[in-house]
Amino acid sequence: MTPSRTTKALFLAHTAAPSGAELATLRLLAALRESRLIDVAQIYTEDGPMVERMRARGVETRVVRGAFDSRAMTIGSGPVRLVAGFIALLRLGWALGATVRELGAHVLIVESTKALVMGSVAARRAGIPLVWQVHDRISVDYFGRLPTVVIQLLGRFMAHGYIANSRTTLRTLRIGRRPAVVAYPGVELDADLERGAQRAPTETVLVAVGRLTPWKGQDVLLRAIAAAKVQPRQVFLIGGTFFDEERYHTELARLAQEFGLPVTFTGHVEDPGRYLRDADILVHSSVLPEPFGQVVVEGMHAGCAVIASGPGGPTEIVEPGVNGLLVDGGDQRQLTTALDTLIGDPALRTRLATAARTRAWDFDIETSARTVAALLNSITQRNGAAGQQNPRERTPHV
Repeated sequence: MTPSRTTKALFLAHTAAPSGAELATLRLLAALRESRLIDVAQIYTEDGPMVERMRARGVETRVVRGAFDSRAMTIGSGPVRLVAGFIALLRLGWALGATVRELGAHVLIVESTKALVMGSVAARRAGIPLVWQVHDRISVDYFGRLPTVVIQLLGRFMAHGYIANSRTTLRTLRIGRRPAVVAYPGVELDADLERGAQRAPTETVLVAVGRLTPWKGQDVLLRAIAAAKVQPRQVFLIGGTFFDEERYHTELARLAQEFGLPVTFTGHVEDPGRYLRDADILVHSSVLPEPFGQVVVEGMHAGCAVIASGPGGPTEIVEPGVNGLLVDGGDQRQLTTALDTLIGDPALRTRLATAARTRAWDFDIETSARTVAALLNSITQRNGAAGQQNPRERTPHV
């Protein structure tokens, strides 16, 4: 059924810092805009690098500031800070509702748990449906027991639909009968990408991309490399540190020095593509299940032989022995065995990397854009019909 109007979808984020989720949303909105399947716009509640990046891709972008401090509601915050942060989110959500109406949005998509709180108020004030774009597993091992239940229930009662970044993420939600789709954080792929051949074992270059934080498992990786039969010539750990994680960075540097490993810490890199294109092996070593693992797709597209950890999103990307290798997250022995296998066999690396580049095309951003547009068109059509029958029922009952 062709929509009678062009859906205008407004995306809401609580941060404008360039992290994996925000960059994935940038690619999605750019693809949606170029496809003209729906109209899109973005609201941030703080200024930051993503504002200009979004505008540079031609996406209508607003900044609506409030008194909310994102640091007031982090994992481990005390109850006083959590309550204060929650109240500030509600107030900002009311202000956002006016902007949502001004922009003429037909549907509001929230991109984080904090945005979910704000967006619930904003969407209700604007009289439009709310869709939750979920980038994280809503699970006890990440959020803790009580916050997990609260977040799941908030989504269950406030969201008209869900966009999950993997089947792994979708399984952690209480969607009930709400419409839900899996739209992988698509990658902008380059058909003309060139790279050199895989190197000899003693010349191998290995790369790991991700924030330097304990759950990403870089310490497990360094111990696994130290135990390998042949060590790579160079190891690049690409990623910065946030949220008081500098101690972990220091610990990683100590381990590298203790084991005598050829490790280079690059810090945060805006585009790790040049490192991936020059690497032989990409290792993803998270010790907790990854919601998706878009760096795995990026490494595959760049022609790396990939080792990724499961369970989680990477198990939806990698077929073991066909286009990469899978290990259990946190299992150092398994990771060492996988490293020995790949470092010692350039021919196997070449075979896996060739298949991986083909597999990466299954995660093209245009595919994700079509999936998201179809869901949002469906929800706005349903909401529009309900609004014509009974305007009071255009917002969810809570």
